[in-house]
Amino acid sequence: MDLKVEGANVEEGLGWGNSLEVPSVQEIAKNVSEFVPEKYVQEQNERPIESVLSPDEISELPVIDFSLLVNGDEDELNKLDYACKEWGFLQIINHGVAEDVIRNMKAATASFFDLPVDEKNKYAMGDGLEGYGHAFVVSEEQKLDWGDIMFFITRPEEQRNMKKWPITLPGFKEAVEDYSTGILRVTEELMAKLSLLLGMEEKGLEKQHVLMRQSIRMSYYPPCPKPELVLGASPHSDGGSITLLLQSDDVVGLQIKRKGGWIPIKPIPNAFVINIADVLESWSNGLYKSIEHRAVANSKIARMSIATFIIPADEAEIRPVESMIQDRPRMYKDNIKYLDYLRHFFGMKSSGKVHTNFLKLESEY
Repeated sequence: MDLKVEGANVEEGLGWGNSLEVPSVQEIAKNVSEFVPEKYVQEQNERPIESVLSPDEISELPVIDFSLLVNGDEDELNKLDYACKEWGFLQIINHGVAEDVIRNMKAATASFFDLPVDEKNKYAMGDGLEGYGHAFVVSEEQKLDWGDIMFFITRPEEQRNMKKWPITLPGFKEAVEDYSTGILRVTEELMAKLSLLLGMEEKGLEKQHVLMRQSIRMSYYPPCPKPELVLGASPHSDGGSITLLLQSDDVVGLQIKRKGGWIPIKPIPNAFVINIADVLESWSNGLYKSIEHRAVANSKIARMSIATFIIPADEAEIRPVESMIQDRPRMYKDNIKYLDYLRHFFGMKSSGKVHTNFLKLESEY
């Protein structure tokens, strides 16, 4: 893969926008035993207890045996196509990322959030989006999510801002590097299969990225005395091409929107949850759609997750690929650069799939 780096200097930030500084939810949770601060109490129609669940759909999220898929199994390839068309979400097992690599990454995440708040604040986002804090806070009036995040670029290495990495934390850098390497291999193999399904050559989607970048978001959702009033992460779709999520093995928190209801995704130990994101929706001309999802809190135990976002170069073009408009009407715009989309994406409160309207032709709004 060509790792030539262009664009903003890492010392100057990503140039994607910024987020207002708000207090650590982890610290707030230590000091509340009964009441939730008003800023975190969601509007009535946004509260998880008010949302319709679909228990009959829970077990149907497709599960792909990745080892079979990469070895050319047609049934698994067809299952991948079905999952992307009908769900936008799937889980993969037997992906080849070693259990000790996953275990060490989870331990590194836990060790960071276990640091004293003053120590974590040394890596605060500040004027940008990398580091410790909260994303999508654009107004003093908006409702806030019940969770904290740590976000940073992991690949290519030249774009890492090591000032935002807690490298003095024993084993942190090594755990992230090993995990990032494993995810890169899975990503390249998955992109090759998705390229074939979209009528492209195996390197087609990788080339669309211009430079296939990788970022990681570690999320911490502390226990909440009134989980029915809050959201760990507001409903949203993701702004990259695909996302690979590592969930806690024993705590259900991720929910996806399907047929008007919210479906909890039960974790499979050491599996990755894969979801289609907004860029791939555009490249596929809507054949594969990014899906709204959210995170909920609980009253008893903290939950952590590790999301890896695959993102194009800032100058990459976000428009349907040629093979997707030969037999289908064009549904998405031409001539949108990824940087322009990112600035739009991060310039608004996280709110469902409203960001994808920026990519669509007006007739498709």
